[in-house]
Amino acid sequence: MIEQVFDFLTAESWIVQIFIVILAALSLDLFQRRLCNRLHAELEKTENYWDDALIIALRKPLRLLIWLTGISYAIAISQEERAAAIFTAVDSLRDVGVIFAFAWFVVGFIASAEKSYIGRRSISEERFDKTTTYAVSKLLRLSVIITASLVTMQTLGYSVSGVLAFGGVGGVAVGFAAKDLLANFFGGLMIYLDRPFSVGDWVRSPDREIEGTVEAIGWRLTTIRSFDKRPLFIPNSLFNQIVIENPSRMTNRRIYETVGIRYDDSLKMENIVVRVKEMLREHNEIDSSHTMIVNFNKMSSSSLDFFIYTYTKTTEWVRFHEIKQDVMLKVLEIVASEGAECAFPTSTIHLFNSDSESELRPEPTR
Repeated sequence: MIEQVFDFLTAESWIVQIFIVILAALSLDLFQRRLCNRLHAELEKTENYWDDALIIALRKPLRLLIWLTGISYAIAISQEERAAAIFTAVDSLRDVGVIFAFAWFVVGFIASAEKSYIGRRSISEERFDKTTTYAVSKLLRLSVIITASLVTMQTLGYSVSGVLAFGGVGGVAVGFAAKDLLANFFGGLMIYLDRPFSVGDWVRSPDREIEGTVEAIGWRLTTIRSFDKRPLFIPNSLFNQIVIENPSRMTNRRIYETVGIRYDDSLKMENIVVRVKEMLREHNEIDSSHTMIVNFNKMSSSSLDFFIYTYTKTTEWVRFHEIKQDVMLKVLEIVASEGAECAFPTSTIHLFNSDSESELRPEPTR
């Protein structure tokens, strides 16, 4: 039995060669997987994120190349012994596979570098523009895919110049048929170039009912999460037609409040105004480098009004309201310490007696 097997293998030595090639490919695949795992573990300890992205992107394309090479050699061995029409396509398919693996590696490297770059910057709390990072990454990946597609077509025997010429003629028809899609594409391009907002910014439009936090900026749609947690999917072309406010980029927040005191406390108004302005200048959270106004400005029907116009150092929404509360409480303390009171709407009725006739005569509301 053993002799028969040996004689068969001797006569059909190409089967042994194929077995050796497949075994070599398997061994090389296992070796590269262990090597990549060890390198990845070591490179994760460094602060450089480019080497991490390189190893992550290299794993699967390298495995594909190893098996592609091994299988192509095995088929070449078989082709010498057993001719078949299907074997004529092996060389072209191998070349296409190599192009695909290379494009896969480059696209994966760009995606991994983008993810690592954003992750490292977020951890270090360093300010950077996520929108630009996403835009550059998408453009690079799109360029690699288009280039790989053209090279693949050339490898398969298609004329790239003919394809490009057809694309130029067909582009006019496609442009008319997909004008809205193109408008959204160029709208997204303008967002990436002009950068009116970035991912994570709070934006709103006075022209439309749009307000929320930007979650994603795509080539066709921009996703905004409203404050009631509803997602809004907005075509990019719309941003070329409406006004967009970006409160996230404000440098300060404004406190603008009016306080009224009683007419009976009119003589105390000057001291109150002076003390409130002094309190604001000494407040640690008030930015005195910007406009600061505290002035008596109106004689209302029931009160004498002075207004407070100043800016806080913080732009954070919750912190701003805490500071505003502290300022308003201090204003009330100053008013009370001066022996005055805040006014509220009142009316007074005076009774007059004239020749045993009572007359009710209302006085203007104060």
